[in-house]
Amino acid sequence: MESWKNPIKSQLKSDLPTLNPGDQIEIHYRVIEGDKERIQVFSGTVIKLRGADVSRTFTVRKIASGGIGVERIFPLHSPYISQIKLNRRGRVRRAKLYYLRNLKGKAARLREQTGRAE
Repeated sequence: MESWKNPIKSQLKSDLPTLNPGDQIEIHYRVIEGDKERIQVFSGTVIKLRGADVSRTFTVRKIASGGIGVERIFPLHSPYISQIKLNRRGRVRRAKLYYLRNLKGKAARLREQTGRAE
């Protein structure tokens, strides 16, 4: 078996919430600019999850100022992610929410998931 499939257990994060498509999350991402380091918060909706184990990634979409949609792909076990905060669970019937790219305003809202325990 290849070495990338068997990572060191200390590299995998264990304090991550279970993410699903439609969830509203905030990612606290460490940004290094020169010799300075700061935390940048990217908040949006999870539209896609893919991969497994170390190569697990998720795509988050947000609407920036001016109504422009911005998508960003994050590796789940990246050392640059300091925190993932789950704000709201979305109730969706798809695994990939690409259709949100074509919707604007109130039409792009997702229903909130209720009643199910985590």
